[in-house]
Amino acid sequence: MNGWIVFLPPLLSFLSTLWLVPRWIKAAKRVGLVGKDMNKYEKPEVAEMGGIAVIVGFLAGVVMLAGIQVFVHHNSGLVPFIYGATLTTLAIAVMGMIDDILGWKIGLRQVHKPIITFLAGYILAAVNAGKSTMALPFIGAVDFGIVYPLLIVPAGIMLASNAFNMLAGYNGLEAGMGVIILSTLSYVAYRDGLIWLATMGVIMVASLLAFLIFNWYPARVFPGDTLTYGVGAFIACMAILGNMEKLAVTIFLPYYFDFLLPLRKRFKTEAFAKVKKDNSLDLPYDGIYDVTHFAIWFLKRIKKKVYEKDVVVFILLLEAIICLAALILI
Repeated sequence: MNGWIVFLPPLLSFLSTLWLVPRWIKAAKRVGLVGKDMNKYEKPEVAEMGGIAVIVGFLAGVVMLAGIQVFVHHNSGLVPFIYGATLTTLAIAVMGMIDDILGWKIGLRQVHKPIITFLAGYILAAVNAGKSTMALPFIGAVDFGIVYPLLIVPAGIMLASNAFNMLAGYNGLEAGMGVIILSTLSYVAYRDGLIWLATMGVIMVASLLAFLIFNWYPARVFPGDTLTYGVGAFIACMAILGNMEKLAVTIFLPYYFDFLLPLRKRFKTEAFAKVKKDNSLDLPYDGIYDVTHFAIWFLKRIKKKVYEKDVVVFILLLEAIICLAALILI
């Protein structure tokens, strides 16, 4: 896939999301599908579940990509992999959508989500995606054989989709992290000659960028679990299809810390900050129990007042540095 035609699917994805998001905002507010912006002093109500527009925009771009592969390049061999990744992403995004609609009190229980995301991983495993041989630290190349599609592929999708949902709750954070991670994977796929996979990644990036126009501070729409679970699943799909598992594991470093930090405290902690009247942020607890808490703690040693946008930019820059270092070292 080459020439100017490669830009059409991402362009369609961007324009579709850009058109859909403001209409979704109006519809969500009309039916009361709103949530409070907890990092603002006034706690304004913001439209929820905006990730649905991102997924629809992504689907539009992917359908065009598959059509180009079949009718322009006469190459239908890649279509099962394209649709395998797409269906996996869609299935897990629908799970997130259900959680968004029903809410955490009557929605899916935490124990159900790993099970559902693990089972959804078999959609990609069914098309025999990826290679069973993986390079492991200190060990080298290991051929996992049948264990790879039966356990490693669904486990990877389960872990990535659930992890990506954890570092969230600040305007532009989830979509911004998705843009950086997927741009990194897309670059490596392009470098390795997997133009179709790089295009898939750019399609999702384009949809996320259109969404960020409305989700950046001050947000007019929240992404919801629809976006976080869906994008996390797609990141895993890209890593598996491009045999980039080692890179993906490395660039997920902030999510490991976001999982480990709350384990230091016995009571349940929240990522949301303590908000002052001027909308500046303070740590909500005495200790640091989230990556966002670390960002506030660090930034307050540089400047007197820290705002939500500062926290998001700091974490995005940190992720960009991690991705750049991974590209150099791996």
